[in-house]
Amino acid sequence: MGLVSLAAVVLLAACSAGVEEPATRTGASASPSVTAPSQKVLHSANLRLVANVPLEAPFDGPESWGTDLAFQGNYAFVGNYDGFTVFDISDPEKPLVVTRVLCPAGQNDVSVYGNLLFLSVDEPRAGEGCESGRGDPSLETSWEGIRIFDISDVGNPRYVKAVRTECGSHTHALIPGPEIDYLYVSSPGPIPDTANCGPPHEMISIVEVPVNDPAAARVAATPTLFEGRDAGKFGGCHDMTVYPEKKLAAGACYGDGILLDIAEPLRPKVLQQVSDHENFSVWHSATFNNDGTKVVFTDELGGGQSPMCTADIPHNKGGDAIYEITADRKLVRLGLYKIPRVQSDTENCVAHNGSLVPVPGKDILVQAWYQGGVSVWDFTDPAAPSEIAYFDREALPGAHTLGGSWSAYYYNGYIYSSDITKGLDVLKVTDPRTDPANDIHLKGLNAQTQESY
Repeated sequence: MGLVSLAAVVLLAACSAGVEEPATRTGASASPSVTAPSQKVLHSANLRLVANVPLEAPFDGPESWGTDLAFQGNYAFVGNYDGFTVFDISDPEKPLVVTRVLCPAGQNDVSVYGNLLFLSVDEPRAGEGCESGRGDPSLETSWEGIRIFDISDVGNPRYVKAVRTECGSHTHALIPGPEIDYLYVSSPGPIPDTANCGPPHEMISIVEVPVNDPAAARVAATPTLFEGRDAGKFGGCHDMTVYPEKKLAAGACYGDGILLDIAEPLRPKVLQQVSDHENFSVWHSATFNNDGTKVVFTDELGGGQSPMCTADIPHNKGGDAIYEITADRKLVRLGLYKIPRVQSDTENCVAHNGSLVPVPGKDILVQAWYQGGVSVWDFTDPAAPSEIAYFDREALPGAHTLGGSWSAYYYNGYIYSSDITKGLDVLKVTDPRTDPANDIHLKGLNAQTQESY
């Protein structure tokens, strides 16, 4: 989930190369700092920063940007444009680096399940291996798609397989199974003058991964989701969230939102396609409530790189839309939400990745807003959503500096935020409205694969 404009523009690729093991740096980090003293923090009294682990070598380059997160047991896995990091979060207030795996590509959004880790690669590379550089997108030998790692030894992830997908993989949603995992791969397109992303690209790729033989992973289906969209729009989808228990998926597909029946994972059926040109520009991501009766869609107006939380941007732009899912599985918009704090015109700020805070009987979301920080908000009453807590660093120095929280997710009592330039933040919310979530213990979390609590 992330920078849509980068996905559309940064298309570089080339010729195939052999797969090599990724470079790793292993070992526990020093005690994490609580916050960087050079940057002030605004926060509500009920939300505090308890730990920060900065980026470090080999993720210390000018574009070593932190991206998405996933969780399993006592580990957090954090994507980065240069690879991914595994953290031991047995003590959430003292997270330790287990290993950093060097495997460059945009965006390296990550999910984990069982012994497998999946990375989304949405820029053509010179080859499928971690050692490959950027190349020429016009060459048929260019590669982009899904990289698969074995994490049975979590301190030494092992590269297993790469699967090419049309137009790459901006993000993916995992449908786990006892024998086969399915990945719904979202990507923008078509992109002119590319070998792997021609028109019309009105589809997603579904990758089939045999659990006991991940090296046999392959594209098993490429279902068409749209027919003849308006000229000038992207095909494909930006993000898709699946809720296997409810047999539903919600797709944020640039100009539209869609609701799908996924009773047959290889044959998803579009139940409804909705547009909202008054309030939405870039349909970015989706989150169901626990009951599967609502879904929150986000609008990534400006592609994540622009200041969309300033005083002159309307409050109905660059935020969230709350939809009801009716009994006959139709989408009806009920409300809108955007953070109430005005940001400066140098801060990239817009609605981004979040997850439910698992409070029984309530609909509460924690959400990243780039340099708008982290917001915890209640949409139980969708017509009157309200903020519960927030955390917001001051603007980074310089104009148009990319930064802030890419993803913010609640996991077993704490909020974990992947800050693009500051590393991993761990936050603690203490409020009567969210405290019941402390009694919910999850075995793992992939934000685009929802499970009931």
